[in-house]
Amino acid sequence: MTESFFDRLGEKLTRKMAQGISRRSMIAKAGSAAVVTSSLPLLPVQRAQAAQTQPAAVSDFDRRAQSTDPTKCDYWRHCAIDGVLCGCCGGGVHTCPPGTQPSPVSWIGTCRNPVDNRSYVIAYRDCCGRTLCNSSPDCHCNTEDRELPVYRPQANNDIIWCFGGSSAVYHCSTAALVGQAE
Repeated sequence: MTESFFDRLGEKLTRKMAQGISRRSMIAKAGSAAVVTSSLPLLPVQRAQAAQTQPAAVSDFDRRAQSTDPTKCDYWRHCAIDGVLCGCCGGGVHTCPPGTQPSPVSWIGTCRNPVDNRSYVIAYRDCCGRTLCNSSPDCHCNTEDRELPVYRPQANNDIIWCFGGSSAVYHCSTAALVGQAE
C-alpha cells in the first residue's frame, strides 16, 4: 500500500513540530487556544441577549405622545422637532405648504409610535421660501427628546436647515417617516 501525498505531508509536519515544541508547551498552547476560542463567540451573543431582555428607555416625550392629531407638539413623530408645524400652515406632517420648497438637507430623530410601540426614523425637513408661518403658539414646538449637540448636526434641531436651496427664509418644519429603526 502506497502512502498518499497528504499522509507524507502530515507525517513531515508532525515530526518537525515534535522536534521543536515540548509536550508541556504544546498542551499549554492548546489549552489557551481552547479557552480563547470558546469564549469569544459568547461575548456578542450575550450582549445581544441582554439588550433584548432590557426594556428600551422611555423618555418623557414617549410617555405623553399621542398618535391622533399631527398639528400638536405631542404628536409621536415630533419627538425631535424644533419650529412651526407645517400642518398648521397649510401643509401636512410630511408635505410643505404651497409656495414653499423643502430644504435639500434635514436632521433626523428616532421616535416611538405609541400605537405599535416600535421606533421609527423620522426626517425633519424645513420648508423654505416664505416668512415665518403665522399660526397659534400651540404649533410652535421645541422638542429636545434625544437631541444631540451642534457638533453632531445631523441630529440637532437648533439649526435652520434652509441652506442649499433657492431661499434661506424659514417657514415651517415637516416630520417625514423614513422607516422602522432596528
